[in-house]
Amino acid sequence: MALPLALPIEPMLARSVPNIPEGRPGEFAYEPKWDGFRCIVARDGDHVDLWSRSRKRLTEYFPDVADAARRHLPPQVVLDAELIVRTGATGAERLDWEALSLRIHPARKRVVERAALTPAELVCFDLLALADVDLTSLPQATRRDALAQVVGGMADAGVHLSRTTNDAAEARAWFERFEGAGLDGVVAKPTASPYAPGRRTMLKVKHERTAEAVVIGYGRSRSGHGVGSLHLGLYTSGVLVPVGGIGALPDAARAQLVDALAPLVLTGSEADAAPAPAQLTRAGVRDFVPLRPELVVEVAFDQLEGARFRHAVTFRRWRPDRDPESCLLDQIERAPAYDLADVLG
Repeated sequence: MALPLALPIEPMLARSVPNIPEGRPGEFAYEPKWDGFRCIVARDGDHVDLWSRSRKRLTEYFPDVADAARRHLPPQVVLDAELIVRTGATGAERLDWEALSLRIHPARKRVVERAALTPAELVCFDLLALADVDLTSLPQATRRDALAQVVGGMADAGVHLSRTTNDAAEARAWFERFEGAGLDGVVAKPTASPYAPGRRTMLKVKHERTAEAVVIGYGRSRSGHGVGSLHLGLYTSGVLVPVGGIGALPDAARAQLVDALAPLVLTGSEADAAPAPAQLTRAGVRDFVPLRPELVVEVAFDQLEGARFRHAVTFRRWRPDRDPESCLLDQIERAPAYDLADVLG
C-alpha cells in the first residue's frame, strides 16, 4: 500500500494578525504556537521521512524521532507536527531552541551524541493521510478528531497531541501563560477549512517586545560587500555581553552602513578585547567586524532566553538619545516561568 500524497509536501502556513480572532461559535480551533522545527512526518512501513518546512530532509539529524515514529505510528501515515527539545528540572521545563538547533550537525557521530544528550520530541497538530486515504480535503475539525485517535496516548514515546480549544478566552490565557514555557503565541485554525499546502489559511498571534541594545559589530554580507548583519550587546554587571543580532536589513542600507560605521571600527588589541558573538553562537560569525560600543538601536524581539535573544531581532529605529551603558540585560522584560509539562498536558 502506497501513501496517497506526493512527498515532500509544503505545510500549510499562517499569517500574522494583531489579536486572537473570535469569530462565530466553533469557527476557530485555537492551538499553542510551538517554537521548534516545523516537520512533516511520513511513515510508510519501515521507512520514515522527516521533512522541514522548506521540504529538506531532517531524518538524518533526528534518528531518535524517526525511530519513535517507526515504532509507534501507524504503518502508513502523514502528520504535520513540530520538532521540539525540552530542558529544565521536573516542574520547571521549557522549550530549548538552542539545543534543538544544535541537533543539525554534518557529523554522524555528533548527531548520535546529541540525540542521546538532548532527545527531540514530536508535537502533532494535523493528520494529512492515513493508510491509503488522503485526508487533506476534509475539514480541520474532522482531521483533528482523526489525529486524536492516531496519536493520543503516545506521550511516553515522545509523540504528543497538541492541545486545542474552541474557546477564545482560553486561547488568550494560553497566550499569556505558555510564553513562560518557551512558546511564542497562539494559532487560530478555521475548523471548516481543508488542508491547503503552502497557503496562509491559518492565523497566528505572536509575542513582540522592544528593547534598546548596543551595536557591538557587524558581519559582512554573503557577497562580501556591505553589512550583512548587526550584532548587539547588553550590559550585565558592567560587562558588555553579546545577545544576538539583526539579520534582515534593507539592501540599500547594507552598503550605506559600511561607510557610516567605518569611524567606529576597532583594530589591533582593541578588536581582540572586544565582545564577539562567536562566544554565544553555535556556528561562529562570518567576517565579524568589531565596533566601539557607542551606537544604540531599538529592536523588536519575541523572547529572551538566558542572556540571548531567542531569534534574530527586528530593527525599529536608532536611539541617539540613549547612553550605551543604560542598556542593561536585567531591564529586559521576561515572561513568568511556566512548566512545559503542563502545556504538553
